Amino acid sequence: MLRIITQLAEAKTELGRIGERARDEQIKIPEAAVRNILETVKRQGNKALLDYAKKFDWGQTLSLGNMRVSGSELDAAYQQISKELLDAIQLAKTNIEAFHKQHLPQSWVQFEEDNVVLGKRYTPVDRAGIYVPGGIKSYPSTVLTNAIPAKIARVPQIVMVTPPGGVDSKINPAVLVAAQEAGIEEIYRIGGALAIAALTYGTETIPKVDVIAGKGDIEVAIAKKLVYPTVGIDSVGGPPEIIIVADDQANPQVLAIDLLAQAEQDPMGAAILLTTSMSLAKKVQYEVEKQLENHPSRIPTEKAIAHYGLVVVVEYLEEAAELSNLFAPQKLQLEVAEPWELLEQIRHAGAIFLGNSTPKAVGDYLAGPNSNLPTSGSARYASALGVEYFIKHSSLIEYSSTALKKVSSAIEILALAEGSHSLLHSVRARSQRQDKQIDK
Repeated sequence: MLRIITQLAEAKTELGRIGERARDEQIKIPEAAVRNILETVKRQGNKALLDYAKKFDWGQTLSLGNMRVSGSELDAAYQQISKELLDAIQLAKTNIEAFHKQHLPQSWVQFEEDNVVLGKRYTPVDRAGIYVPGGIKSYPSTVLTNAIPAKIARVPQIVMVTPPGGVDSKINPAVLVAAQEAGIEEIYRIGGALAIAALTYGTETIPKVDVIAGKGDIEVAIAKKLVYPTVGIDSVGGPPEIIIVADDQANPQVLAIDLLAQAEQDPMGAAILLTTSMSLAKKVQYEVEKQLENHPSRIPTEKAIAHYGLVVVVEYLEEAAELSNLFAPQKLQLEVAEPWELLEQIRHAGAIFLGNSTPKAVGDYLAGPNSNLPTSGSARYASALGVEYFIKHSSLIEYSSTALKKVSSAIEILALAEGSHSLLHSVRARSQRQDKQIDK
């Protein structure tokens, strides 16, 4: 049952427990086992991929010949989805592209006195890896939100990996269509720690990449943590979570649906309501139980609600904002009369949905902002995936001899203070050479 608590101290304790669920779950999976997979793939390449894959249902039909998705399979995918689904994928693509194009940084230089030139140069990584969860479920929206920023960043090569579903090693056609719409055609049917290892170290078939984006299960999260900094990672990742802040005017039936919409995604998904109304809290509790009775994914959804579902009744919305900032949720819905006013008190959240007509579904699928969001409290210091992740920048510095002479004494003093003998002389030698040239 969805629990209701009213004490602020207890609420903080419970939010802390829920926030630690990803770490607690990772402890259950021996890190050494994941490390062994990574090291074996690093040493043995394709052989390790095939040997390990045989332990999975889809591994029985995996071979070097079909590890990469063929052109004919990509073409056929368009014939296997409805026109309505294709239209929805293309609409999402358009919106995501439009949003992320606004964040493409531009190189710049500025010219100062004495012919000093300073600037910043942006260049994309050479190769990016995109991890898309697969198996029984399909996530075309995940393909778009992870791949499109990389394309906008002009990454020369983007490699996608995803675990196939079923004994025939097929990949859901909607995923393949989304990949092609995003401009990706190099796709490999491999998942889990195997895929992270292949992208990190490269094999005879799968190329080594510079950065990996995309979230998976706990095994994938552990693998990403272990391969950093050999390869860049967007985040370690954790189970999904949402906090909804609601006043007494919110609709309890809709709030229950929103909580279940989060809980159904993952048995470890956190669905939390903060409200100023005890009456609303009880109505939401009732609605959740009622809607669970005939829920298509009742067992995992009920598990998430029982372990990581929570309703906290607070006296003021300011207390709700304080609790939300403490938790730093992946997603935050403000179902209050004046959401923009309450927004001023929010400091930490991956994505914020304002007003009662903005369910998280619009952000998950096609609003435009990225749905690859920080989890497990990392919204305190991290942000959503963006174009910037696939780009690095280099500082540009040019000093004329005149400019160097003006600052040489200050540099020498700092170098002396830090005991950097050769640094000091790297400046002094240039100044002395310049003086000799003037004497001549």
